[in-house]
Amino acid sequence: RPGSMELRTSAGAVRGIDRDGLGVFLGLPYAQAPAGERRFAAPAPVTGWGGVRDATRYGPAVPQGPPAPGAPSPWRPADGLGELTLNVFTPDPGGSGLPVIVWFHGGAWVRGSPSMPLHDGGAMAAAGAVVVTVGFRLGAEGFLALPGAPDNRGLRDQIAALTWVHDHIASFGGDPHRVTVAGQSGGASSVAVLLASPATEGLLHRAVAQSVHGGFRTPGEAAGVTAGLAAALGVEPTVDGFGTVAPELVVDAQDAGAFGPVIDGDLVVGQPWEGIAARPRPGVPLLATWTAEEARAFPPPPAGIDPADVAAAFGLDRAAGAAYTALAGDDAVLTLMSDALHRLPTRWTARAHAAVGGAVWASELAWRSPLLGACHLLDVPLLLGTLDARPAARMLGTPPPPAAAALGADLRRAWVDFAATGDPGWPPYDLVTGTTRRWDVVPTDGDDPLAASDTIWASGGA
Repeated sequence: RPGSMELRTSAGAVRGIDRDGLGVFLGLPYAQAPAGERRFAAPAPVTGWGGVRDATRYGPAVPQGPPAPGAPSPWRPADGLGELTLNVFTPDPGGSGLPVIVWFHGGAWVRGSPSMPLHDGGAMAAAGAVVVTVGFRLGAEGFLALPGAPDNRGLRDQIAALTWVHDHIASFGGDPHRVTVAGQSGGASSVAVLLASPATEGLLHRAVAQSVHGGFRTPGEAAGVTAGLAAALGVEPTVDGFGTVAPELVVDAQDAGAFGPVIDGDLVVGQPWEGIAARPRPGVPLLATWTAEEARAFPPPPAGIDPADVAAAFGLDRAAGAAYTALAGDDAVLTLMSDALHRLPTRWTARAHAAVGGAVWASELAWRSPLLGACHLLDVPLLLGTLDARPAARMLGTPPPPAAAALGADLRRAWVDFAATGDPGWPPYDLVTGTTRRWDVVPTDGDDPLAASDTIWASGGA
């Protein structure tokens, strides 16, 4: 049974959980509650607290709906708009100089919370790093474009959390000069933004982007989302208008696919790969990863659909359908969708960083889960060792196969090595061969597996 652990930190004294020597400190505030006049404002920092803070429970989740049909939301309306919090998992509370990994969850910028069992940082910390998991504003609270309010508030929350880590992580045994930002899906695209932003200078030193996706909106597109939501709620499309609406009503009215970073010309200057090309940070090593069958996690298209129709839906020439059929046979639609949604955006991000002189490593998760193959999100429970979490069970079954635990341990070792040294343990990626680690029961290294796909996209499918 876990015991308790007290630690005196630069932010104040904390009482956390002792998991057999692993220190777990939950619900530490890094920004004031974005409520009242601070709703839709930039994050206001929390510098510390008096007395001994109880850090044995997660802080409140941010407003959001259920993560999946039939699943409970981590946020309840009674939670309101609480402080923005993070959680620290440290293998050596009295130590110093450990590498730090800051984890930003995925969820398309509308769902997800570090309080979800899927994102527990304990197993990663036990592999030798101080792990920080971060809650940040999502959906309309974090990304609705409003005149007079800063755009991309959810991303600004992430920067505020990194500032807190820089200032206080040494108290938990971490090295503030070896901070790796890591994330999956929306979290990976966030990592790409943070990597390219001058606001994070000195706050991050390595980056891990797992299954990047694009779809960042122009100001005009974002204004259209705002107008539509305002009309649905019957309010003016302003800070004052939305400030009168309870968060749960906004959550109920918002379109889950309508939110994400806005290209504001300040924090976000383009799609993830465009931002990295425009504002290079070659001194920050990048580990870019994807899964071999990303699209298996999403609802399949109708049986018998023509690959040409799918290609056209993604803006390619219809001839791309035939090119994908030649490339992947019966898996043409799956491969095309996987490329469009995550695989190629990750490749473009990796190549953009390599093109500006940044060190890059690439990997593909090819191991197939029993239920959904090598699908989107599979890397998260493997990496974090959260194989019994509900989303993991939908991919791995119950109990998970023994190979999952062994592969996950290998992934954690590589990620912690990367956080510690900037090298995960296989040859780096370059613009010629594109050497990529292929994670399976037996890992192998080979030439870029996405080169043929990218050729199709570069030609528009013609």
